[in-house]
Amino acid sequence: MSQQQSNLPRITAEERMAPPAWALQEQWLFQTLNEAAKEFVARYTEPDGTLIWQKEWPGMDGSDDPYEGFMNLALLYVLGGSKELHGVSRQLWEAITWQWTEYGQVNREFDRYYDWMHHGEGYLFLYFLGLAGPATLKDRQRALNFARMYTGDDPAAPNYDKELKLIRSPLTGSDGPRFVVTAEDWSTHRAILDHYPAPYEDIPGVDYASRKCPWSNDEVYEHLLNMMNERMNRGDVPLNLNASGLIAHAYMYTGDTALREWVTQYLAAWEERTRENGGIIPDNVGLSGQIGEYNDGKWWGGYYGWRWPHGFMTIIEPLTNACMNAVLLTGDMSKLALARNQLDANWALRKEENGLTLVPNKHGDHGWHDWRKALPKYPVYLWTMSMADEDLERIDRIPKDHDWNEITVPVVSGRDSRTGRETKHYIGNTEPWFQYIRGLNPDYPSRILSANMELIGRQLERMRSDKGDPYQWSIGYADGNYSSIHIWQEMCPVYFESLVQLTLGGPMHISHGGLQHARVRYFDAQERRPGLPQGVSALVEALTADSVTLQLCNTSLFDEREVVIQAGTFGEHAFTSVQRLDREGEPVGDAEAIAGKWLAVHLLRGTGIRLKLGMQRYANSPSYDMPWPSPYRDGVLAGRKDVDATCM
Repeated sequence: MSQQQSNLPRITAEERMAPPAWALQEQWLFQTLNEAAKEFVARYTEPDGTLIWQKEWPGMDGSDDPYEGFMNLALLYVLGGSKELHGVSRQLWEAITWQWTEYGQVNREFDRYYDWMHHGEGYLFLYFLGLAGPATLKDRQRALNFARMYTGDDPAAPNYDKELKLIRSPLTGSDGPRFVVTAEDWSTHRAILDHYPAPYEDIPGVDYASRKCPWSNDEVYEHLLNMMNERMNRGDVPLNLNASGLIAHAYMYTGDTALREWVTQYLAAWEERTRENGGIIPDNVGLSGQIGEYNDGKWWGGYYGWRWPHGFMTIIEPLTNACMNAVLLTGDMSKLALARNQLDANWALRKEENGLTLVPNKHGDHGWHDWRKALPKYPVYLWTMSMADEDLERIDRIPKDHDWNEITVPVVSGRDSRTGRETKHYIGNTEPWFQYIRGLNPDYPSRILSANMELIGRQLERMRSDKGDPYQWSIGYADGNYSSIHIWQEMCPVYFESLVQLTLGGPMHISHGGLQHARVRYFDAQERRPGLPQGVSALVEALTADSVTLQLCNTSLFDEREVVIQAGTFGEHAFTSVQRLDREGEPVGDAEAIAGKWLAVHLLRGTGIRLKLGMQRYANSPSYDMPWPSPYRDGVLAGRKDVDATCM
């Protein structure tokens, strides 16, 4: 082992390796995705990056969707996609932000007001750009400006009550809390919501038992708006815990301890509310801090809460995101407690029906209902972070109603009707990856890469069809069973769950606002950019609490490559040792002690290497730092304060 001039520990791969199937498949996938991304952008954008789209778009729904449609271009670059993707991704983010500002939904570069399920989806793009680095002055200042909208430090966006540790509405953004919605706010979504259950049991003219609510009926719509304004749009909801991702994003740029404390204190406030409510997290807390303040004392009935519209999903996802963010920022595994406790409380309510074990998904005035099979993916996320037996037990207690080794090729960004797996953003294979990383699904890498190839082919066909022609799209708000503004997600061919799982060693992010937690990431030492160097494939084979085992393969017989492995997506871990392994996984020589969060591996032409890397997890403060000094200056900009003075 030697030291680089940059003082990174460095080893050399010298053993010739005929590229295994998975390595060649990864290279095929990178090449195909690079080309697909070009075609996708050319199909749907103008030369300035704005989207070919309707001339007007009213209502509060929708600014998240264009970001979602194009966000994976940034993540593909982070993994090792073409260097052109970086500039294209940045141009698209700026162009979409400008376009939706003109539509009236974005102000000061941030959504004026909407909920944190949709904010969470849309600002994944922002988080991926953070990983794309190097951080610019603009990136850092933008992240701080956005965070201040939720820390109570932006007078124009008074979303947060610092004293009560309370986000003041389910609908928040750059304009502050939206306590009262108008008929226009929901106008684009009415036809879709016709097929959703009613928010309340007592809406005049609505049969709650029918599980539908006619939002398109003007009289019903007026009742809905009045009741939601009275009962639902003031005060805090668990969904707001997704804001912790935005705060963590700003922390990664700055290391500001006040941001870390905001995440832990806001999570602690929800822990206290849950204790006060007897162990079940309440879904509505009034502006005074009282549970059920606007719902006759009921702890259910809040916006995107236990009753409407999705139930447990929009409870457990923000909890999981916030708990994982708190661990990332503190290294304290006890911060997973609230998500763990809610999974346990939900499981304790289970019942057996027709040979199936079911848990309640919703709670309303008549108690628990909407019984469904428990989803293993949420405890999988917790176990991937904790590596704790208790989280493994939470996974293993769930009956396997289908083959968890089975790979799904998602056909829609939503849900697989046969397996029950969520497939939002075409992520559908958390369970078989979990089986693989436990050693129970050995041929998973090649199979998931083949499935990903199939998905890209299908999506390209769809994009190239008449239905994918943006000039033939009808002017309207709904298209079939989804809002027309989702169209870019449905046409996008840039999906690559396999590459995230196999190269980074973690499940793909939670689609509603989760950071991309994983065990490792990579940088190209020669190009000084994020991602695997061209021609280099990676495979994470095993994870333990204090190690990661992975392979690197230089598929090129003509070029030497150098890859820097980082411990953790955000450099939150530290390497302690490096052990070479042979093809059977047996040690070759003695392990060597190393320290720090980076290890450089020089790969001679056509060589490969298998390594077991000792690791102290959550030893470092997470950041967006790269292995080399940033070319951009630090700090933030400041200027005039007295802008209201009268000119003479």
